[in-house]
Amino acid sequence: MRLIFAANLISMVGSGMNSAGVTWFVLQKTHSEMALGTLLMLQTIPALMMLPFTGVVIDREDRRRLLMVLDAVRGLVILCVAIMAYRGVAALWEVYLMSVIVAAGFWMFWPTITALVQELTPDSHFVHSNSFLLAGVQGGWLVAGAVVGFVYNKIGLHGVLFIDFASYVLSFTCYLFVRKGKHTVAMAADAIVHDSAVAKFVHELKEGIAYIKLRPRLLLLGIAWALFIGGMLTQGVITAPFSDRILKSGAVGYGWLNAGWAIGAFMSAIYTPALISGTGHRRAVGISMALLGLSLISLPFLGAHIQGAIVVSASLTVGKALVVCAAVYCLMGCCRALGGVAITSTMMELVPKHFMGRVQNTFYFLGTLMQLVFSFTVGTVAHTRGLAQGFAIVGGIYLLACLTGSWPVRDVVTEPGGQLEQGT
Repeated sequence: MRLIFAANLISMVGSGMNSAGVTWFVLQKTHSEMALGTLLMLQTIPALMMLPFTGVVIDREDRRRLLMVLDAVRGLVILCVAIMAYRGVAALWEVYLMSVIVAAGFWMFWPTITALVQELTPDSHFVHSNSFLLAGVQGGWLVAGAVVGFVYNKIGLHGVLFIDFASYVLSFTCYLFVRKGKHTVAMAADAIVHDSAVAKFVHELKEGIAYIKLRPRLLLLGIAWALFIGGMLTQGVITAPFSDRILKSGAVGYGWLNAGWAIGAFMSAIYTPALISGTGHRRAVGISMALLGLSLISLPFLGAHIQGAIVVSASLTVGKALVVCAAVYCLMGCCRALGGVAITSTMMELVPKHFMGRVQNTFYFLGTLMQLVFSFTVGTVAHTRGLAQGFAIVGGIYLLACLTGSWPVRDVVTEPGGQLEQGT
């Protein structure tokens, strides 16, 4: 587990630098939020094609080996673009294509590592494992975003991509030593005889969907998860323009905002298990999603109305608006981690290990479908109507996740043999 958490943190540092570097590169090249929205929209295309089917693969195959393959493929693609960027011949469309391929790997990576953590974690420790996992994801990703904000002007896109490639090499090495041999969680073959491998694949795919349809509690939680994913990814469309146009802080301000979120995400590993234990999973989801939504809606007004500057030292002056907004991003990082841990831990408790890949991918597919719509909508609204309206849309997504994730519902499922399974 220590190797998995280390690999996850290292990988997310590289991926975060890649995401932030590409975001800033595209914004500088196009000066358009619509271009960022288009980039995010393109990144969902491979996910929409893959997610309905890769859940079966995750449940069938050794999840550690899948992670290693994903790291190797993404690392090689990034290395190729880094070399072209270093030589000054990388075109915008090539950067877009790299982002699409890396996004495809991400959409298979995240449900795979979550399923692997569930596989290796005792039931009583789901919250603690998810706290460390999400703290590594958010902390690594967003600390990297902060670093890019501070160093991008010096090392350029090629420097960022070379660092990302190195992170994949280290991550691959960590997974290599997690365990030996092939390990799967697939159950013994059922009594049904299938005409072909394709028929068996389709049968297993339908099993995952049927499992969700019979469980309203799982369905509502999964919808909240999908909204959560869609809102999180769409948020990338508005953060960089917020720093550039409202806070007037450029790449450095973008770094401070990501640093605030990263601090909150790291802190989550300390307080999240205790908070979830005290409030319960459902309340933790509701409170965290509500605070995220309200914070995002208020941010543009805070940034626009707080004026003046703070003298930190003789050589450093920071805008008051940037300080306040970075503090709000810190709060949102805390809430982001609390809600994410509560959702994934509940999902691990509700879903058997041999169904986890299929169930997760169903909701990830829904989340990417939402991102496809949200990213284009938010980018267009932010560019044509104003950033405040774009922030309001993303905030509304989180508020909707608050309702679906905290709505009380009872499952009554008839299991094979007539036994009733009940849960609230």
